[in-house]
Amino acid sequence: MNPPVPTVRRRLATLLAAALIAFGLVTADPAPPAAQAAACTGTTGVTVVVDFTALGGGVQVGCALGDPATGLAALQGAGFAVTGTARWGLAFVCRINGLPTSATEPCVNTPPATAYWSYWHAPSGGAWSYSTSGASSYDPAPGSVEGWSFGAGAAPGVPAP
Repeated sequence: MNPPVPTVRRRLATLLAAALIAFGLVTADPAPPAAQAAACTGTTGVTVVVDFTALGGGVQVGCALGDPATGLAALQGAGFAVTGTARWGLAFVCRINGLPTSATEPCVNTPPATAYWSYWHAPSGGAWSYSTSGASSYDPAPGSVEGWSFGAGAAPGVPAP
């Protein structure tokens, strides 16, 4: 004998709710490790500074432990989520931690010269210098500082840690 239709619907609704809760737990972004939430110590890794000020946020600093092979690997290793463009992929950084939003910048091609993520380098405690290489081809040394700033190409608004 088959169960009544309302019982089947109730079971399906319960299973669907459980599946949605489980999916939410699996797809939630994990918090970056505590060791990555501040500047690196000495030559333990590459410090990464991301200036979100032009997008209504502050400045965040992270540490990519070890010797990341590229500036892009350092950015990601320091706990930042990166989105490239549809045309160029991660060869052109369009978003960091979801900013700018897709409503502001669709990330199809390269953003305009007045609204892009500029890429910078500095020795620990030194002055920023604009990168002449792309982040996917630059190899930062452990103990150095990488900087990212959104806008028209201005350096991060804080000194290199």
